[in-house]
Amino acid sequence: MSQAVATRRTAARGANGQRVVVIPAKPRGTKPTAVATRATHRFIVDNVSIGIPGWVVDHASFRQWFQSDHFPEEGRVSFLNGEVMFDMSREQIYSHVALKTEIGRVLANLAKRELSGEYFADGLLISHLGAEVSNNPDGVYVTNASFDDGTVRLVEGAKQGYIELEGSPDMVLEVVSDSSVKKDYELLREAYWKAGIREYWLVDARGDRLDFQILKHASKGYSPIRLVGGWLKSSVFRKSFRLQRSTNKRGNPEFTLEVR
Repeated sequence: MSQAVATRRTAARGANGQRVVVIPAKPRGTKPTAVATRATHRFIVDNVSIGIPGWVVDHASFRQWFQSDHFPEEGRVSFLNGEVMFDMSREQIYSHVALKTEIGRVLANLAKRELSGEYFADGLLISHLGAEVSNNPDGVYVTNASFDDGTVRLVEGAKQGYIELEGSPDMVLEVVSDSSVKKDYELLREAYWKAGIREYWLVDARGDRLDFQILKHASKGYSPIRLVGGWLKSSVFRKSFRLQRSTNKRGNPEFTLEVR
């Protein structure tokens, strides 16, 4: 691993104690010379060996790597702001996992009941060529209209099935964790806007904080939807939503996403 890579890695891990590794891509115009399986950069984070092939130099080659059998199964790997980003952080059960589960449950059921489109939980890579971003959000919603007019298309894997969405989904969800503050509030906010995503749902439930935002795509960036009586109105779903936090029988946080 080069000294430059080591320096960027150390800086990325320093903020908020996050386990994030950032590898700069090569300058624009650099072309892959060969599709080799051996990693030029390899290091270990939390006992997990991470390697990036030397031919991964831009967004196109990142997506080619994603299609291969050598793409890592551990952690979240993104191409964002001209860099390959690894996030190896463990998700907190209640401020992250339980929260995105509740939001996903409500939105998936809503989409199914209204026959309006499809909601996908995390684990799905979305890519936009113009914005040069590939990321795995905490949730994605695509209307039937966006599928039908080609705004979004399903990308088949090299072997079987669909493994990626390309284009501009109608809505994405990100739940903030300690390791993703800058990524969610700044980098993805800009990238998703450039990708033309109509709504960016951003939720932060760390500690005593419960911040639920629906950000609407506008001409110069995302604009927060105004809270009216505790409710946020989504133009994508044509419904209003309110996120509530309570305590369950075991004394742990419990979230409820209400719809009207």
